[in-house]
Order: sequence, then C-alpha cells, then structure tokens
Amino acid sequence: MKNFAYLSQKQHRFCSFFPHSLGFFVHFLAFHVHPFFVQLCYFVILSLLGYLGLKVSKPRTPVRPNDLDLFYTSVSASTVSSMVAVEMEVFSNSQLILLTLLMFVGGEVFTSVLDLIFARYKFTQSVQNKVPTHHSYQTQSEFSPVEHICGLDKNNDNTNPFSPTKKPPINANQIELGLVSIDHSESENHKPSDSKLPDTYLQFLQIKKTKSNINVPKGTVESFNDSDRLKYNCLSFLTFVVLGYLVVVQFVGFSFVSLYITLVPSARQVLKNKGIKIATFSLFTIVSTFASCGFIPTNENMMVFKKNSGLLLLVLPHILLGNTLYPPCLRLVIMALKRVTRREEYSHLLKNFKDVGYDHMLSALHCCLLVATVLGFNLVQFVMFCSVEWNTKIMEGLNVYEKVVASLFQVTNARHSGESVFDLSSISSAILVLFVVMMYLPPYTTFLPVREHENDVKRNEKSVVECLVFSQLSYLVIFIILICITESNSLKEDPLNFNVLNITLEVISAYGNVGLSMGYSCARQLKPDATCKDSWVGFSGRWSSKGKFILILVMFFGRLKKFNMKGGKAWNLS
Repeated sequence: MKNFAYLSQKQHRFCSFFPHSLGFFVHFLAFHVHPFFVQLCYFVILSLLGYLGLKVSKPRTPVRPNDLDLFYTSVSASTVSSMVAVEMEVFSNSQLILLTLLMFVGGEVFTSVLDLIFARYKFTQSVQNKVPTHHSYQTQSEFSPVEHICGLDKNNDNTNPFSPTKKPPINANQIELGLVSIDHSESENHKPSDSKLPDTYLQFLQIKKTKSNINVPKGTVESFNDSDRLKYNCLSFLTFVVLGYLVVVQFVGFSFVSLYITLVPSARQVLKNKGIKIATFSLFTIVSTFASCGFIPTNENMMVFKKNSGLLLLVLPHILLGNTLYPPCLRLVIMALKRVTRREEYSHLLKNFKDVGYDHMLSALHCCLLVATVLGFNLVQFVMFCSVEWNTKIMEGLNVYEKVVASLFQVTNARHSGESVFDLSSISSAILVLFVVMMYLPPYTTFLPVREHENDVKRNEKSVVECLVFSQLSYLVIFIILICITESNSLKEDPLNFNVLNITLEVISAYGNVGLSMGYSCARQLKPDATCKDSWVGFSGRWSSKGKFILILVMFFGRLKKFNMKGGKAWNLS
C-alpha cells in the first residue's frame, strides 16, 4: 500500500514483532476465538511449562515430589491460587524463581497488560477494515458474516477491543475529537493521489473536514478519524501506565522488604536457618502478594514472622494494591499523570473509561464506593476476629501491638491473598465461616446504593447457552459433592480432618484463588496411624489423586470466573 495513515504505520511496527507465520494465528485468535478460550489456553500452557520446569530442575531434598503434586503446584502458581501440596522449603532457589515467574505472568495486573496489547491489535485491525482506502474499499454489505459479528462493519465506530461481540453504534456527534501531530516530512511521504480514491470516499473526507473544523496539514490523508486516533493513543498510554504501575510497585516493595530483613536480625536469622536467600525471599513474597497468590518460601508461610510487625506492615499494602484497590489506585495514577503532563489522552481515559473497555477502569463514584466497601469488610472482619480470638492460644506470646498488626494482616488476606500468620485449624468455626464468605466474594464487590446508567439494552430472550449455564454457587456445590464422593473413605475413617466444613473451605479458597487451608494433623486422627507424619502442606495435599484433579479444575474455573459472573439468570426460584 502506497499511502499509509497514522494508525497503519503504528500497526505495521506492532506487527513487526510477530513472525509472519504467526500473523494468521494472532488474527484468528483476535477475531474468531472467544476470550475465555484464549485465556484458558494461556493458563493451561503456562501451567504445563511450569510443570516441565519444576520437573527438570533439582529440588533441595533428595526425594522428588511426584508428577501430580508438581503439576498441582504449577497450576496453583499460574492461577495465583497458592494451594500447597508440597512443602515450600523442598524447592531449590531456581525452582522458587520459576514459581515467582509463574505468579508474575499469571497475576491479574500482568494479564490485563496482555489484554491491552491484544486489544490494541484488534482495534487497529478493526479500524483498517472498516475505513475505505484506494486499495481496499468496502461497503457494509461486502463484509463477511464473521467480520460483521466481530464488529468490523463501518457503522460500528465504538468497537470494544476486549469483546468479540458487536456494540450498538454511537452517534458521531457525541465522539470527542483530538488532533495528533504528524511530522511534515512524514506527511509528504504519504501524499495522496486523489485521482485514485473513490469519489464516495473523497466526499466522506470533505464532509468530515468541514464538520469538524479541523485544519488538516497539507499533504495529509486522514484515512482514520481523530476519535480513532485518540482511542488508539488511550490504549497505548494505558498499557504503559499499567505496566509501569506493575513494575514500580513491586520494585519498591522488593526494596523495602530486602532492606528490612537485612537490618532486622530476627527476620534475617529465620532465612539463614532455612537456607533461603534474602533477595529470593523478598522478590518471591512481593510478587506473590501483589498477584494475590499467597505463596511464601517458608513452610510455615508468614507464621514464622508473626512477631515481625514491620515486615507484615510492609507486605500488607501490596495485598490491596494488586487486587481489591487496584482500580482506585490506577485512577489516582492517571489523574496525577493528567495533572503533570496535561495530555488529552489521560483526560479521555478518566471521562470515557467505558469506551476503552478496560474492566479495571471504574468511575470516580464507583472507586470511592469500592474503597469504602473494602475498608468496611476489613473492619467487620477485624472486629469479629479480635473479639473471638484475642485471648486464645493463637495469640500467645504477642503484645497488644503485635496482636493488632497480625490480626489486621490475617483478615486482609482472607480476601484473595491467602497468606497466614495464624494456624487456621486453631481458629473458631464462626471466623472460618466468615472467611469462606469473604473468599467467595469477587475482588470488586461493591455496595452501590446508586446504580450507574447502562446503555446496553437487556434482551428478553436468552440463548440456549445462557439457559444452560449455571450460577457460580451451583458449580461450587457440584465440585464439593464430587470431592466428598472421591474422599468418602477418608470422611468415614478420619472425620476430624476430613469434614464438610474443611472441604468447603478448601474448595472456596481454590475458587477464589486465595490459598487458605485448614491443613492436616495426625493428632486429630481417631484411629492413630504410626506411619502418619505431619507436614507443612495444605489440606488438599492429603487428598486422593482424583480429589486433587477436581481441585485443579476448580482453580482454573476460579481464575476465569469473570466470564460467568452472570450465569444462572435463566433460573427462576419464585
């Protein structure tokens, strides 16, 4: 093509990173595969690669974990679920670094960066296909059915790059236009030949220039309107902002945790006794916490640092920054960048966040209500936890300050992070039920007394697939029943360890990608087994192979639950 527009040049540079042999595959994934299956394949492949890495690398102990436990651990790290089937101190330094990488690329913030890159590719492809040029001039009737479904027809100006479904057309008079400066030399290189352009397209350009009152630089072809340019810039800017947020927050956390352990003898001695490097522990812990995974390189998780209140306070903010409070923090970062740079793109992101289609961009009102909801949930948990557990055995040896910090750390982790400073098997059943409810709630659960206006028209008729899809709770009940069937013998022979409450907590923890577990104790066996040996693994680590496989499915299901949050709407219980 002789005459490239602004977005065409950007797209050409973006696609140059991909080999030509992968071009068709990327395009196929973008426009012909539902995002659910794309992400499912991503996590499955990631888990398989992690398993192979753990398999070929050497552990610290001479006895290697079995293949199922290695794959279970890889899935747990990739889906940031932190369900433990192998003692963490079994893994060597290289294996810990591999698990750190799996948690980093499996975290929600990082995968959202990939979504933005993928969305930018889809958007530029959609714009190029819907805008006529002298090489490719198509009318609406010339689009294939697949392109029409994907939203590539020219009447769909507001294609959501995150969704394969078509959105309703938006009035062009309601779109904010912006100018993007183009170098003069670049404009001359792309000087159009008007005689080669169709008359209809020349009329389109003339009308657009007249209505928008934009002084177009001499020799510039506006193959793409300014709203498309602005949206493309917003996607690009947002990608770099999220990536910068991801790197900076974790780098700062890594630096402070490393400094703390270096300066505090008690924390440093713990790692020295266990043979864990300070840098490895700091990086692993911060990445795991920010990704809301909950893995810690020590067997005891954070229980061994129960009295190191400073370390708990340094780790605590990352639980919120990478999960429940990520949207408000992202909005604050964009507001700060808008004030400093005064770029139009940041203003557009704040005012028209729905046009970008990024799920983590919320309105100012929604962000405020989300913050209030998160703090409210934590306050309720903190008050209940302290009221019930303040003078119990789990608090022995702690002063008032250490009790407050440890309690705050524990209740905050009950929502999606899963790090523990207390043994859950020693916590009262009332608090465990509260934790189950908190783990079940999605991260952006918000109390909204005022509903925001939605433009989407609700359909009265439901498709066959929508009628067959169950609710999230229904699937969890099915999983719990299946696990009770696979572990039926243990439920009969060892009821103190294997009971419905413990199984429910384990399943909900895997579904919520939290990682809290009741563990297993040989002392609770009704029929003592001389061969039983206590180990620092989760309760599911003692399950049968069938039970572990079902829980692997639950971890995948929980990681992709955002695609089925509205399931079960076809059922009427009235």
